[in-house]
Order: sequence, then structure tokens, then C-alpha cells
Amino acid sequence: MKSYLWSRYKEAKRVTKELVPSIMSNMLNPDAIFSNNEMSLSDIEIYGFDYDYTLVFYSKHLHTLIFNAARDLLINEHRYPAEIRKYDYDPNFAIRGLHYDVHRLVFFSRGLSVVPDEEVIAMYDGSHVPLEQMSDFYGKDSIRDVHIKGIMYRAIEADIEKYICYAEQTRAVLAKLADHGKKMFLITNSPSSFVDKGMKFIVGKDWRDLFDVVIVQAEKPNFFNDKRRPFRKVNERGVLLWDKIHKLQKGQIYKQGNLYEFLKLTGWRGSKVLYFGDHIYSDLADLTLKHGWRTGAIIPELRSEIKIMNTEKYIQTMTWLQTLTGLLEHMQVHRDPDSQMILEEWKKERKEMREMNRNFFNAQFGSIFRTDENPTYFLRRLSRFADIYMASLSCLLNYEPDYTFYPRRTPLQHELPGWSDQLCTGTFRIPFLQETVQIK
Repeated sequence: MKSYLWSRYKEAKRVTKELVPSIMSNMLNPDAIFSNNEMSLSDIEIYGFDYDYTLVFYSKHLHTLIFNAARDLLINEHRYPAEIRKYDYDPNFAIRGLHYDVHRLVFFSRGLSVVPDEEVIAMYDGSHVPLEQMSDFYGKDSIRDVHIKGIMYRAIEADIEKYICYAEQTRAVLAKLADHGKKMFLITNSPSSFVDKGMKFIVGKDWRDLFDVVIVQAEKPNFFNDKRRPFRKVNERGVLLWDKIHKLQKGQIYKQGNLYEFLKLTGWRGSKVLYFGDHIYSDLADLTLKHGWRTGAIIPELRSEIKIMNTEKYIQTMTWLQTLTGLLEHMQVHRDPDSQMILEEWKKERKEMREMNRNFFNAQFGSIFRTDENPTYFLRRLSRFADIYMASLSCLLNYEPDYTFYPRRTPLQHELPGWSDQLCTGTFRIPFLQETVQIK
């Protein structure tokens, strides 16, 4: 039995190695748009956009700016020890989509140190952490003050070429939509002067001519739910006017307001509207659940993750990891001591491979989209609230305005063939890759 197990192991290893070149010839496109729901662009008449990280992208310097400004606020206004100035921002530590427990101050990491599994299990009486014990903790620390007090906005405006990336082809996207007769609007939480300077930099002085409606300081997600706040016009000097708004005019900038009044004044309802944003909850969730708009998520990390997934080392690792998992599942029926010892070796190898896979993306938390075999909470929310998702708006340039997005059919667990059936018949499938080969 011992020799049998190792022969299956060696054969699976050989098949995996032979499979890699064919997979390498069919790379994923980092500039593609991916669909969770079927949607035809021919049905979309109105395009809406968030501003930050949707129309405009920022350089790596921005997070350092926010970190340093928040650190200074902690010291100068909240009497934190000056010694914390020695800590610098680490762009490679955290990832999008993390939840943390504000009472115990952990998200399986305390500071920059990973909390041991044993401590987490003791803390939560098991390995399951109820979601209600986690918190987004928005609005309660110095990061929020960096925005509210205008520190970030002033710094970016003072050195716009340092902080704003010009190469995301925003104007080309907007011009293409305008040429095809699409209406466009902008709803952002950022202030008027900040948006105006940024858009002049990335689009041009005539940027307002491309938009039918521009709304700033909208205070999303409250904008989508609070019916009480009226729109106010902002004049050319940035002064807020208090006249009642009866019509949203092209070329004007409006502040605050609410979506219900927006729908009343524009008549832009339902599935003919497609709104793009980078934040699942602030930008997309309410529009999907309450208002029936189509939604597009901008996920900048998508491009870099796909590029990693296209590397030969990643493909080799993932293919073998899935193969090894299948072997473990199939061979666990052998209960003799020699077989069990081999299985333990395989389990150890599988654990090492999973660790390697995580480190391809982020050494602390892995991919933002997947935790081992399962989708992350972030991806589950993305699948629920975004009809399509992409790395940037520039991906739209690769598609015609009547293009239909079709979601790929992903097999459910009970739709996948069993490993025992595959191995007994000689047909070998790699679930991760959806590739089938014949074992000789």
C-alpha cells in the first residue's frame, strides 16, 4: 500500500508538471471586465461615477501622507507619546477588506505582529469570530480627521502631480461615452475645489462639459438613505447658495442633497443607470438593494493579483496544491499505519504550499479575493453588490458600447466530479483550473 500511494503521488506530480505549459498559454487579462450578473451596455443610458479611486487614482505617496498626518494629530491633539513618530507607514502590511475587533484591538494581528492561533481560539472560544464582534470603526480616529480638517485635500492640491496619477485614461473613457450619447453624472464625498483641481488635471479645464450633473460633499452612504437634506448650488467662487433647487443643470456644481431628490429631478431610475465606485458599502450596496441601479466596482488590486496569477511559479504551486488536496481526499480511506504516515507527510506539504500561495500576494493576509479554497468576505460582498468589476475605468475602452457581459458558470461543489471517480476512470481534473487530462 505504501508503494501504491507514492506511485499515485509521483504520477499526479508528473501530470501536474505536464499541464503547466498549456495553462501558461491561456493567461488571464488584467484589463478585462468581470461579470457577476448578465448586463448589456446597450441598455445603459446613464453612467454615474464616484471621484476618488474611480475617476482619479492616487500615487503610492498618498497613504504615507495620510499615515503621517494622522500620526501627528495623535501626538499634537490627543497627547500620544512623541516616540510614535519613529513608526513609518508600511504599504505591504494590510490589505483591503480586513475586519477588526475594536474591543480587543485585533484582526488576527496586534500591531505588526500576527496573533497566534492558540490566542485567537482562546479569545473567541473557538476559530469562528462572529461578524457582529467586528467593526469598521469609521469616524472614531485620526484618519477621519485628516479628511474632515482638510489636511489631505490641501496637501494634494499643493502638489497635485506628486499625488495624482495621470495615466488612467479617464478623459478617453468619458469622451467615448459622450460620443455615444450617454448621460453622465458625478457623486462624490470630496469638496468642490478639490474635485475641480483634480479633474482639470486629469481631464482638462472643460471637464464639467462632460457631465450632466455634478454633486460634491454628498456624504455617502447617507446620500442614498436620508431624504431630508436638500441640494445647494456652489458658485464659481466656491460659495454655497441657499436658493431652492428646482432643476439640476449641466455645468453647475451642487452640494449634499439626497438620492430621492436626485431621482425626482432627473428621472434616472432603475437598470438604465450604471454607477461606478470603489467602496462596496458607501458606493454600491444601497444602489443595488434599494434602487435597482446597475453597479460597477473599481478594484485597483485586481490588476496586480491577476499578474501574479499569470506567473509560472503561481500556476505550478496552485496546480500542485489542488492535486495534492485531491490525493489526500481520495487516499484517506487507507487506515494502515504506513499509509497514515504518508498522509501526514502530504498534509504537512499541503500546509506549506498554502502558506506559499498566501505569500504570493501578501505575507500577512494573502489575497483580497480568496482564503485558501474559499472566497473572502470582501469577495462575497463584491459578488452580491457589483454587477461588474474591473481594475480601473480604462478597462471600458476595451469594450464596445453595446457589449453584453455574461457571468461565467462556476461549478458548485456538488457539480464537481469526485476524486475517486476521476482516479478510477483515469480522467484527472484540476478543480482550480478546470482542466482535464488523461492519466496514462
